[in-house]
Amino acid sequence: MEYMQAPPSSSHGNILCCTCGVPIPPNPANMCVSCLRTQVDISEGIPKQVSVHFCRQCERYLQPPGTWIQCALESRELLTLCLKKLKASMTKVRLIDAGFLWTEPHSKRIKVKLTIQKEVLNGAILQQVFVVEFVILHQMCDDCHRVEAKDFWKAVVQVRQKTVHKKTFYYLEQLILKHKLHQNTVRIKEIHEGIDFYYGSKQHGQKMVDFLQCTVPCRAKTSQRLISHDVHSNTYNYKSTFSVEIVPVCKDSVVCLSPRLAQSLGNMGQVCVCIRVSSSIHLMDPNTLQVAEVDGSTYWRHPFNSLCSPRQLEEFLVMDIDIIRDQRLGAGAGLTSNKHTLAEVWVQKTSEMDSGQQYHCRTFLGHLLNIGDLVMGFDFANANINDEFLNKMNPHHVPDVVLIKKSYDRMRRARNRVWKLRELERERDAADTDDERQYNEFLEDLEEDEILRKNVNIFRDASKIPVESDTEDDGAPRISLAEMLEELSLSDATGGEGADMMTDS
Repeated sequence: MEYMQAPPSSSHGNILCCTCGVPIPPNPANMCVSCLRTQVDISEGIPKQVSVHFCRQCERYLQPPGTWIQCALESRELLTLCLKKLKASMTKVRLIDAGFLWTEPHSKRIKVKLTIQKEVLNGAILQQVFVVEFVILHQMCDDCHRVEAKDFWKAVVQVRQKTVHKKTFYYLEQLILKHKLHQNTVRIKEIHEGIDFYYGSKQHGQKMVDFLQCTVPCRAKTSQRLISHDVHSNTYNYKSTFSVEIVPVCKDSVVCLSPRLAQSLGNMGQVCVCIRVSSSIHLMDPNTLQVAEVDGSTYWRHPFNSLCSPRQLEEFLVMDIDIIRDQRLGAGAGLTSNKHTLAEVWVQKTSEMDSGQQYHCRTFLGHLLNIGDLVMGFDFANANINDEFLNKMNPHHVPDVVLIKKSYDRMRRARNRVWKLRELERERDAADTDDERQYNEFLEDLEEDEILRKNVNIFRDASKIPVESDTEDDGAPRISLAEMLEELSLSDATGGEGADMMTDS
């Protein structure tokens, strides 16, 4: 047996640093790390403070040369934007790691910690960590410049309705707020018989027109005007105008249909009441409870006008009422309403209580009316109406009075109303003295019609405290707390101090 000697293990000896004489492992530079850093700064040429432009209106950052992008604080997109600012100065180094350092949200500073490597003397690789500070400078973007100018627009949507009441516009306003179609508007201006929506692009205007055609019965026309033309690049600059006309019929309007249209709707009576205006016109025959829907295309083929406005409604007192149990309709009759009750009533004007003259009529409010109740209606017997179809009707088929809705104490209803609606921020030419009354009538319609308020966001009014009192309960419809939404604000989400932090001092 022979003794095998293990090979000697190789060990690297230390050398002395050529500058300070400290023993170090051998390296191509023959220098320690401390001395090497004093001799070479690999971050030289990389700026330690860079400016970043931020638009406060739209909360976007400028990505040179002219692109504005949306970035959240300490997001990957914002880190990419910051590194692109340093890309030109980091061509000779290798980026190893990058990350954010925490700063105060209102300090207008963004700090990024960078780790870089670079080959230095005789092939030695040196790694260094340093911090670059990005200063946020406020600059308004081009889109916000145009919005603030208030006179720059590429498309305008002109919505018109030739009626004296604005119930349809109030309903349309809530739909626009719910679906957030007002966010892309440059300007909103309210004028007589309508409202104008200004947009910065034609696509946003077309989107608004498509929304209107799906929500209310209307018809639209489009026109455009040439503003400028570049013959070199063959580009054209147009301003587009969309004209939208809503049918001139509102809720609680009394209409007279043409004989042909009435026959096509199930042989219903020509004199009808509009109970709702949504994507179509909902009509009801007060003599038979027949209901029908008329869409926009049908209306423009067979147009009809409103016989009375809400201002012409008069107050009647119910003297006697008789519920009609068995109602037989003729052949070809359409659908009837299950939410209403047909009744025959004797009513008398509250303004003519001394005369003793009473009127007999049929009504669809049999489920709401009792003897002694007040009801709003339209007096056909003493009205001077000029309508093409009504003048050709048999006088015996024209009712003396058409009852529209039950009357409640408005002051009490307003006092018990613990909810509110949001409104669009818009310009007004002149304040109409009748706007407040019409808006209160729209709020009453929301309380009475459950189907109508399904498409409306109703918020609880924190300034009002609900008070339940049996002595003041007159049977007026109310909106339950379960149907109301809590209105949130920035101060609710971040607190009072958080709200101050998000604003400039």
